[in-house]
Amino acid sequence: MQTADLTIAALGASGDGVAELDGHPAYVPFTLVGEQVRARVSGERGELEAVLQPSAHRVAPPCPHFGRCGGCALQHFDPAPYLAWKVEQVRLALGRERIETEFATPFAAAPGSRRRLALHARKSGRHVTLGYKARGTWDLVEIAVCAIAEPRLVAALPALAACASPLFEHAKSAPILHVTSTLTGLDVDVSGVEARRGGLSADSRRRVADAAQAGGLARLTLAGEALFQARRPIVRFGAASVAPPPGGFLQAVEAAEVAMAAFACEAIQGADRVADLYCGSGAFSFRLAETASVLAIDGTASAVEALRQAIATAPGLKQITTEARDLARRPLLAMEMKRLDAVLFDPPRAGALEQVREIAPSKVSRAVGVSCNPATFARDARVLVDAGFHLTRVLPVDQFLWSPHIELVGVFER
Repeated sequence: MQTADLTIAALGASGDGVAELDGHPAYVPFTLVGEQVRARVSGERGELEAVLQPSAHRVAPPCPHFGRCGGCALQHFDPAPYLAWKVEQVRLALGRERIETEFATPFAAAPGSRRRLALHARKSGRHVTLGYKARGTWDLVEIAVCAIAEPRLVAALPALAACASPLFEHAKSAPILHVTSTLTGLDVDVSGVEARRGGLSADSRRRVADAAQAGGLARLTLAGEALFQARRPIVRFGAASVAPPPGGFLQAVEAAEVAMAAFACEAIQGADRVADLYCGSGAFSFRLAETASVLAIDGTASAVEALRQAIATAPGLKQITTEARDLARRPLLAMEMKRLDAVLFDPPRAGALEQVREIAPSKVSRAVGVSCNPATFARDARVLVDAGFHLTRVLPVDQFLWSPHIELVGVFER
């Protein structure tokens, strides 16, 4: 390890500053382009010791945990150039596949708007530490505030720590509380509890339930199994009231979901029959069904069932037909799309390569891709472009505030 004065030449995809040292790249977190910094460097990794000459885009981080907590990487970056850098990551990913398009004004999540958190728990004596992993280690940073989270999630931290306290019966347990803010209260699904030795005892389960009740939670589940439920957790997708399954997927920021759905619905305006592939519990399906009949397909049966049950809560929509189907192994075939006017696909990070290979030769005239990974989106987009589609416009979506993570919605037309 050596200490060196460096000039930051670029930001890498991880958000770390990149400098050159002895002909090799050195990645230094919490730095910005053009800054002169002093860092301790080992191999390609550097740890910031001091900012000798700050960038004009450097700002004071709003969170007291920043720099130790691994949850945020870019709170020191002025909002306007920060957002421009994120949009550029989408442009670069598409450029690597030789794809150009028009960019809509990006969606930018506000501080205090994150409705989903994954909180790690550790216990020492009677004290439970609840927080996020420190950057690059297994150590845990206990948090008292969180600048990205909804205020009700922050206010619930003591109650959530009380719920975690009985979860440490086995030495190998490392609980993670997946907390979602819903209209009817907090929904918590716990993972990471040692199960090979019988799981939690009846006494610990009772203590967890008592803590959940005292904390006013709507529901608490352990790996999907209900330990406590006072009310069904409910979220709104357009006109529908949906009870998502334990640990079910939900967009991290409600306003981002609304913006993404509005962009997608505008793109398929005029279509009579639409497929919503990787539909989850219906965040897009119910909004698409305001103007078109919808075939909603997802590989998670519990999510599809939640969607199906919610149809009755939204009278007046066009018909929604549901199917549980692994689209990676059994993609919707081109011949099955012959009655469709448009397709929306919202796959996990790995993308939808198998599915777009079926969309490509189909007769569908419009497709909308929603993605949390610009690289796999660009790869999949290349398949559609080669088949005669044009990527007409893209909405960049920054719902993971102050992280290097950027999402997007893209519209394809033949």
